[in-house]
Amino acid sequence: MTDATASLDTGKNVPEPEYGSGWEVLTSDNDHLQKAGVDRSRLERVFELQDFLFGGQNWAAVIVRDGRIVHEHASFMGLATSRFDVWSCTKSLTGTAWGLLFDDSRKGLLKGGLQISIDTPAYQYLPEAAPLSDPRKSRITIGQLLSMTSGIKGEDHGLYGVPTGPDAGPFEHAFGHQANRYGRSAATLSAEPGSVWEYSDPAFSHLSILFARIAGMEMGEFIQQRIFAPIGIEHASFGVLGGAGHIGPHTSGHVGLVISARDLARFGLLACRHGRWGDQQIIPQWWCDLATRSSQMLNHEYGYSWWVNAKRTRWPKLPEDTFALQGHNTNNCYIVPSLDLIVVKIGSGPTRWNEGDFINGIVDSLV
Repeated sequence: MTDATASLDTGKNVPEPEYGSGWEVLTSDNDHLQKAGVDRSRLERVFELQDFLFGGQNWAAVIVRDGRIVHEHASFMGLATSRFDVWSCTKSLTGTAWGLLFDDSRKGLLKGGLQISIDTPAYQYLPEAAPLSDPRKSRITIGQLLSMTSGIKGEDHGLYGVPTGPDAGPFEHAFGHQANRYGRSAATLSAEPGSVWEYSDPAFSHLSILFARIAGMEMGEFIQQRIFAPIGIEHASFGVLGGAGHIGPHTSGHVGLVISARDLARFGLLACRHGRWGDQQIIPQWWCDLATRSSQMLNHEYGYSWWVNAKRTRWPKLPEDTFALQGHNTNNCYIVPSLDLIVVKIGSGPTRWNEGDFINGIVDSLV
């Protein structure tokens, strides 16, 4: 480690909102080295060598070190402030909202002193799901929904998202009351709750309506008030599911967050700092620590709504404390607390890319 890296004032720099002075953006070789411990020329070569930069896709990337932007890149006619649907990156925002709700419960702040935790059975707060399509669902906990261990069928059984048919709503499909437009059903569990790991959008979508029931407000509004506003995220929005004669509408918790690379980097920086923003603890540290490590033994690469590197199997060349929001079309926000590093790449594609070369090359540019 050089003197430049050793002198980083990690944990203190946070950007002002964009309507104010915004991010500090480093532009000179000297500032990159002295303020952020980054070899600028090496970092720029990483982008030059990536095939995805020339794939005709619309995308944007932001690299943050020590709370400062050290690199921004966007496709032709794009900007780091261009907004994209980041698909399943949305799930990590949902998980964070639940962490705040669990903490509110611990502090006695929920209506009527309601007490909830990751071990709370979920369906007791979902009267819309009655009658249960599988009696074993009564044993599914909120934590199992967040960790993809509920047993509700998902991608391993051909269930991607919650696509509706002409007479089916997304929540009706998720509850197992109606098949989707392809005739596939989530009615019967694939296994006992807690005994199998399966990436399941039908399962995760339960968390949207469940949140509204327990919190007394929509999750999207809650996130805007409790997370986005305090850290200066100004132009992000959530999609909604249901309505029009079906259950809902409710915030879409598994996909549908539309946000810019710069604003997603703000959330990444908040997570990197264990939920702290300047002198404010926005997200409880205990939840940040719990959610970003393995949540179960069935798939140690998944925490509570976050992808994690607990055994260094997901990103073998990255530190063990690396975790990420990850979504379709290579929408990603990598967070490495031990390096005070946030790497955001979002956009309309490509569907696949050389993730390892990209993120490893960025880490190698650190002096």
